[in-house]
Order: sequence, then C-alpha cells, then structure tokens
Amino acid sequence: MPIPPGVAAGHPASAEAGVEALADGGTAADAAVAAALASCVAETVMTGIAGGGHAVWFDAASGRTELLDFFVAVPGLGRPLRSPDLEELAVPFGEELVHYFVGAASCAVPGVPAGLDALWRRFGVLPWTRLVEPALRLAREGVPMPPAHARCLAMLAPVMTMREGARIYSPGGKLLEPGERLEQPGLVATFELVAEEGARTFYDGTMAEALLELMERRDGVVNPDDLGAYRAEWLPTEGVEYAGVRVETRGGLSRLGDALVGLPRLRGASAAERVLAFARLLAAPPYSGRGGGHTTNVSVVDAAGNACVLTTSLGLGSGDFLPGYDVHLNSMLGEADLLVGPLEPGRRMESMMSPTVVLDRDGLVLAAGAAGGTRLRPALAQVLSGILDEGLGAQEAVDRPRLHSTGHAVHLEPGFDQSAVDALLEQGYAVRLWQALHHYFGGVSVAGRAGAAGDPRRSGAALAPA
Repeated sequence: MPIPPGVAAGHPASAEAGVEALADGGTAADAAVAAALASCVAETVMTGIAGGGHAVWFDAASGRTELLDFFVAVPGLGRPLRSPDLEELAVPFGEELVHYFVGAASCAVPGVPAGLDALWRRFGVLPWTRLVEPALRLAREGVPMPPAHARCLAMLAPVMTMREGARIYSPGGKLLEPGERLEQPGLVATFELVAEEGARTFYDGTMAEALLELMERRDGVVNPDDLGAYRAEWLPTEGVEYAGVRVETRGGLSRLGDALVGLPRLRGASAAERVLAFARLLAAPPYSGRGGGHTTNVSVVDAAGNACVLTTSLGLGSGDFLPGYDVHLNSMLGEADLLVGPLEPGRRMESMMSPTVVLDRDGLVLAAGAAGGTRLRPALAQVLSGILDEGLGAQEAVDRPRLHSTGHAVHLEPGFDQSAVDALLEQGYAVRLWQALHHYFGGVSVAGRAGAAGDPRRSGAALAPA
C-alpha cells in the first residue's frame, strides 16, 4: 500500500522546509536534511547545528534499512586526558531544582553538520545550497515562537540566558512569549558559510576556527584533531518483531526494541491492563536522571516510498554561543544520563535516540521518531503500540495521553480513566496527575499508512506537498 509523501517535524517551519524539498523533486534524505537545517534555526530551544544525532534510512527499491550515526564524539584526541571543568547550574523542573553541568567544557565534538552532509551525499539529489535555503531564510526573517517552545524556554531560562543567549531569548530582559519572533541574526552568517563552504566548515573551515577560538578562551576541550577526525558512520539497524511487523531501529540506551518485545498485545485490553503494562515495561532505566529532552525529530516519506527519520539534540545546551554566529554549543559531556562507560577520546557518546521504521511484507508501514531524553522510549513505544497493535490513526495515537514511569512513581497526563489510576495505586505506585499535555512526555513525529502526525506537546506539525 503506497504511503502519501509527507513530513512530520517538531515545528511548522521545519516541516515546511522538508515539504519544499519534496515538492522540488527531492528524496526523503533531501527533505530530512532541509528540515533538520531549518530546525537549527526554528527549534533552537530544542536542538542546534552544534549537536549530534542519529538517522534511519529506508530504501524502497531494495527494502534495506541503514542507521547513520552522527552523534557527538568524546574530545581530547592527541592531548593528555583531563576531566572537563564543568559549571553546575540549578534548573527548576516542576517542583524540584535539578542540577545540570554546563559551560564550554561540557561541549563534545559536534556531529550534526557531518551527518547531514553524509545523508545528502549518499541519498540526496538536490543541490546542497537548495537545502540550506529554508534555514537561511528563517535566520534572516526570524521565526514565531510556538507555545510549547516558549514553555520549554521558560523552564530552561537559566541556561539559555546565561551569556549571549540573553540577547536572543530574553530581549529587553523579558523572555520570549508564544507568537513573539525569535531573532538570531548571527545564524545568517552561519548558514551563509554552511551554504558556501559546506558542512565541513565546522571541521576544517571558518566555523571550526570560531569554535576552536571559543574553546581556547573558555577552557573547552574540543581541539583541531577532534574536528579533523570526526566522520559520520553508516551502521546496521536493530530489528525486532512486534505485532506482526518488523521494527527496525537502533540499540543504545533507549532499548526500544526490548521494550516492544516485552509488551503484551493491548488491543481490546482494559484501561487498567494497559496502564499497568506500560508502567512495568516502560519504566525509566536505572541510570536515568531528569534530562531536559533538548531534542527534536523529523520523519519523512517521499514519492518513491523511501523514508528517513532523523533525530538531533544539543543535550540541555552548554549556555555558550559562538560569538557573532549565534550557534549554541552542546552540553553532552555534562549529561549524566549519557555518561555510561569510559569517555575515551574519539569514541561516540551514548544516546537514547531511536529513529525507527516499521516494515511488513508489502513494504514500509511507518517512519517514526521521538524527542524527550529519558522519556523518549516510553513516548515512542506508546505511540507505536497505539498504531501497530491497537489500530489507531497516527494523530490519534500521538495525541493520546501518555504516562512516564520511574518504576515506583507514574506520571500521567490528563485523560486516563479513573480505573487506570486506581489500578496503579493498588499496585503500590505513587501517581502524579499532570494538568495538561506537556513536553515532559516527549515529542513524537510519525509518517505512514496510518497518516502523518506532529506532536502538540512540542508544537509539532505534519505536512504534505501540495
């Protein structure tokens, strides 16, 4: 069954950039690259070009899937090993103060530019400069701040306004509100260089020079050897059987495949049975902290049936911006949830990202991915279960209230049946009832046979070419 081409993303402007590429005859790779570049202007509360990511590509002609790893790398190649001098920052998270570690020394080697370049070179057909055009236009014109992004900014204000970010996110000393224009004039120069010098500007060009100068001034640890050695890598996907289909995703910290394999079939289950299954099997892993979910995702299907799902992140964000370029540096070395195993220079850091495609004997069923840090896996699993097992439409599954379990406490969005709440209490869970859908519960974007959907929790959007 053919799937209509379309783009689901974390911001209407990102989705529009992807749809432009599809309308110009671009592939799913072209659209994903254009949307991701646009997100580095429109969604800078969630992501940025100095971050890292992962993507899954599905080739309709061959039926093959591949994973592109362009997550951040541990810096320090050719230098004596030293612990980065991180800055501790307390950020209000609901009713608690959560301690994060930020500053220039929290910045790992960026992977987004290299990853987008690798995806375009292998599967794109449009000129690189054409894919940069939407991002450059957004940088020149500014972008309205969606409600969910404004709410996230309010929570992250201590880091987003530490230094240069105050001019961007708090002009005149007042945080941007929904509908107000996000102005980042330095990004004009950034994306002019990305168009002119290509993605390698961040590794051996003008943007690399700016990054290394900041590292020197602010005691960061990324050095020229780190930038020169960085390459995006093509890897196999991890496949599992679920609800009669094949789910191809990535492994890593998310363990999405394990979660799906463990889920019982929920079609026809009661509200209590469903909520208890999710609470048990989607509990956050033992290394989990309270990461901010400073992440976004784009899911694309093109006219030929190819699909691309691409997830990017800055971590929380370091609070440091490249002077004159308005590029926010990542904070991955300060993300406690990702500090798993030894930090060896040149090695990729761990990630919870799970870009995913689902296949059956007729081909592509859907392309989906999520944002949300430690909430990414449960958010994506609940949506996939709703579509693949329970037969919901894409937007219905994305909009449906979600839960997040820590193993002893369960957070519930409004809309769960009282019988589900009672069942959790009877099993000894502490239950926290939220008052509205919230970006805490992740952001899922889906394109497939069940339709396309952006997540209202992140002010997402799903669009199709005219």
